[in-house]
Amino acid sequence: MRWIALFALFSPSVLAALPDGVVAVSHPAAAAAGARMLAAGGNAVDAAAAVQFALNVVEPQSSGIGGGGFMLIHLAKTGETFIVDSRERAPAAASADMFAPDGLPMPFPLASTSGLAVGVPGTLRGVDTALTRWGTKTLADTLAPAIELAEHGVRVNRFLAADIANDGGRTRIHPETAAIFRPGGVPLAEGDWLVQPALARTLKRIAARGPDAFYRGALARSIVRAQQRTRSELGATGTGRMTLADLAQYEVAIRDPLVGQYRGWTLVGMPPPSSGGLTVLQMLGLLERFPLGDAAQGYGFGSPKTLHAMIEAMRLAFADRALWIGDDDAAPLPRQGLLHPDYLATRAALIQPDRRMDPPQAGDPLPWDASVTVRPQPSRTPQESPHTTHFSIVDRWGNVVSYTSTIEYTWGSGITVPGYGFLLNNELTDFNFLPAADASASNPGANDVAPHKRPRSSMAPTLLFKNGKPVAAYGSPGGATIINSVLNVTLNLIDHGMSLQQAIDAPRLSVTHAAGPVQCEGGATFMQPRFSVAAQDALRDWGHAGLGDAGTDGCQATIGSVQAIVIDLASGTHHGAADPRREGTVIQVRSARLDENQAPLQPVKADEIPH
Repeated sequence: MRWIALFALFSPSVLAALPDGVVAVSHPAAAAAGARMLAAGGNAVDAAAAVQFALNVVEPQSSGIGGGGFMLIHLAKTGETFIVDSRERAPAAASADMFAPDGLPMPFPLASTSGLAVGVPGTLRGVDTALTRWGTKTLADTLAPAIELAEHGVRVNRFLAADIANDGGRTRIHPETAAIFRPGGVPLAEGDWLVQPALARTLKRIAARGPDAFYRGALARSIVRAQQRTRSELGATGTGRMTLADLAQYEVAIRDPLVGQYRGWTLVGMPPPSSGGLTVLQMLGLLERFPLGDAAQGYGFGSPKTLHAMIEAMRLAFADRALWIGDDDAAPLPRQGLLHPDYLATRAALIQPDRRMDPPQAGDPLPWDASVTVRPQPSRTPQESPHTTHFSIVDRWGNVVSYTSTIEYTWGSGITVPGYGFLLNNELTDFNFLPAADASASNPGANDVAPHKRPRSSMAPTLLFKNGKPVAAYGSPGGATIINSVLNVTLNLIDHGMSLQQAIDAPRLSVTHAAGPVQCEGGATFMQPRFSVAAQDALRDWGHAGLGDAGTDGCQATIGSVQAIVIDLASGTHHGAADPRREGTVIQVRSARLDENQAPLQPVKADEIPH
């Protein structure tokens, strides 16, 4: 993890110093792109746009204009908090059975690397919408750092190199992708130089012509042709169904966030079509009745009682998630019931103090939610990738952005649009492969494929408020483990009194299915304090699986990558914390208000300070 301070040198006509802006991003070059916007007088939305475009260059396996995401924005002046939802959508020709045309689900490795998996991309439209409404810079301004990175090149870091080497074949299937990341058949290694001239030309085209250069015209035709590719094993059933009309008609959604309470703090998070916010708030509601921070009662960080309560809350919430949560634009879901205190009390009563419960079934929140009358059946998507990306930003005025974006599985579909240099997502694999809808059972199929529908997500960009003021913004990649990474950090901050960096560094615990095994961390030296072998043995004795043999350290997973900012309400200062699990970077920008005749601020010195 890196911490970088940028200092600007000004003429004597500087009028007044302003508070710092901070960016926390998973890659230093993308962090620098955001800092460049802040140093030039831009706001958090401007910086978020620059970061997102730069990530397409430096983390192409995780994020880019071929994908989608959720941008959570808080405006300091008005106190408004809202979400720009640029989640990919199914094309108009999508059908519930398209991943199981013969009644059997397609193999995930084949389906996810065919054009059938490609959803209509939303990232560019989402970023442009945010800039147009709330930014101060032009789209071209925010694309400039990414264009420079793509044109002049970047060093391949160990994370990108590992994702190329261990790609499951995804960078080898389609020739355009192999040409970029395996030139001459040799995978790029750490320290190699990655230059992406086709991507640079694409970004320049968008900078000159706006988002319609992507959603209409020659580039749109190339996207449609690219997603018509299939795998030979799938034949025509693996051909993508997106059309030019689907691209031209894509629209973002501006959504109100979910709002919940935990021990006197307010959490603001992502509503459906993401399951992230609802599931985090539900787990917190289940855990609030346990004194997780009280060592005198046998709890405290890493104690068996705390870990056990967390595991059981995760299992209960994920059972409900599998049943109830999807795109509620397409089918209503019981938000109110799932978070009702009386419903949560019935679910929490299932948690025994020293025994793993049997695999829980989903509960019935309908008595607490009159808005929903149907009772769906559980469903599961085949796989969710740990590769996504998250970043957090606060500007000098106190505007905050918490943004999670993705192309879904690592390398998305593996399809690079020929001549344009960016990867297409495989987001439609987040739908059910086997349709769950059943009219006789009044089951709407909450996460079944349907035309224009958004697939269920786990992304959970989050803001933490105290006394009505934002104090922290954070989120994580990690597929379904995103939810648990956000939960772990929230508990560390509120129950265990950790600083933001301590809360991020601490080892995490995760369970993502009602009957799933426990995953936990501890393999890296920065992950402190460790989950002791004695605590793990207690969990084994209580029936928890996934930790290996008694007497051994079974906490060797790596879970998530949280990038966060914090606002000190007393002093008004801003700080950041980044995750060492990736090349997390915090950049603090010191700016000043200039006379109107002066040029935009530019950083002239960058000192790297090991954290």
